[in-house]
Amino acid sequence: MLTVATWNVLHRTHANNWQSEVAERWPSESDRIKAVTSAIAQRTERVIALQEVSGDQLASLRQALPDRAFHVLRYPRVPKPRRPVPSLAAALTDGTEQLVLVVAGESREVLAEVFANDHGNGSLTIEVDGVLITATHVTGDGRRDPQFARLAELAGNGEKAVILGDFNADRRMVAAGLGPGFTVAEVSEAIPTRPRTGDSKSQYIDHVVVRGISVRDTVVEDVAGVSDHNLVRATVG
Repeated sequence: MLTVATWNVLHRTHANNWQSEVAERWPSESDRIKAVTSAIAQRTERVIALQEVSGDQLASLRQALPDRAFHVLRYPRVPKPRRPVPSLAAALTDGTEQLVLVVAGESREVLAEVFANDHGNGSLTIEVDGVLITATHVTGDGRRDPQFARLAELAGNGEKAVILGDFNADRRMVAAGLGPGFTVAEVSEAIPTRPRTGDSKSQYIDHVVVRGISVRDTVVEDVAGVSDHNLVRATVG
């Protein structure tokens, strides 16, 4: 059995650009980065997939977790501020954006690639105990369909596969996009994975998906407002 988790930790540039409540709640990005790192350091899952990881956040995680393996896809597209940064405290030193897998124990990197139609999103695949595990961040518009097809192709290369990530789509849409053979884990709707107000978009867009392997104990956990997404964890095997 493998314990896994996925969490979009929110890149500060995106938070500033969209005037996120998280940015208002955390005027100091350094303080927020420490809070995110502390939350991850307390996690016990074997594999944790993280989306929207800034260079500053990644450096903090590496320093705090020297015993973990880090697999990283650095996107060629760097988020650009679309409005003035509120203060120096809200700025990043390293504004690059990464897709990251944090792993306890042995793992082997298989493939890291950006999506052909969006160089700011992609997938990162590793092997852990004979299971292919892919972290992903899917684009939230019409570009998602070929991205789903690519994710299905990657997972199809192994008998047992897990996809973790922010799919920017609800469970039904993800299942349809990936096709037969994949199971998108169901979660209680007590806590949204992406809380929203005044928006018709789904609040359940972060998923654990499996192929050729079972999934159970899927839970959404509140992260106390340090990101605009909550964390999703599950056990696979």
